Amino acid sequence: MDVIISVKDLQFAYDGQPPVLHNLDFEVSKGEFVGIVGPNGAGKSTLMNILCGQLKPTAGQALFESSAIDTYSKRSLAQKMAVVRQAANPIFDFSVEEIVMMGRTPYSGPLGISGSIDFAAANKAMELTDTAGFAGRSLAELSQGERQRVYIARALAQDTEVLLLDEPTSFLDWKHQVGIYDMLKRLQTQQQKTIIAISHELNLTGQYCDKVLLLGSDDYYAFGKCAEQLTAENISRVFDVEVAAALWDGVSIFFPRGKGA
Repeated sequence: MDVIISVKDLQFAYDGQPPVLHNLDFEVSKGEFVGIVGPNGAGKSTLMNILCGQLKPTAGQALFESSAIDTYSKRSLAQKMAVVRQAANPIFDFSVEEIVMMGRTPYSGPLGISGSIDFAAANKAMELTDTAGFAGRSLAELSQGERQRVYIARALAQDTEVLLLDEPTSFLDWKHQVGIYDMLKRLQTQQQKTIIAISHELNLTGQYCDKVLLLGSDDYYAFGKCAEQLTAENISRVFDVEVAAALWDGVSIFFPRGKGA
């Protein structure tokens, strides 16, 4: 498979602070679903911000299609990558359709006028995410799970090869977590989207992702196929907690073992 994102000897440190990311090396191929997991403060969101061009590596490289990500203009990169942040409470009273149409901004002309292609892309995105039924409703009226689907619809309306998601299932119940991951898997298999998702849900990562990047709070990391890297030993090292593992329907599942029981 063709490599679409390549990270080479990447390091990052905020001004005056110790490095957050240490000598990362990994590659993501077109059409892969990659999970990023690790404890708070391990640099997951920092890495995401580097991949989408918001931060520049302190050392090393992050490449998109063999070119350094920080050499792309914001507009050109937004036509190649779409980012879904953690769902937040809306500040402005935009409708669902207005939010999704914002995904067409990278293609807008100087006057920002939307055309038939833009509306068609937005409508298709809402159909794929099952949000078309409340296109005219205010985002503030929706549940967290519905809002997250709207933000994913906005990213799909950008019509990019790559989707970057930062904890897409945070604060969602099990039903909505599985619903989001089912939808992402369909986008991968039916539209050949390349998906990179930060998650604290190790078991969902193992079920849905092809590969995983385990980031520790020190300089430890592991990257590879989920079946090889998502092990009780690796997870225990990354999260500094005792881990129990079991096999269910051919998939490994993991549980933190507390000391109070």
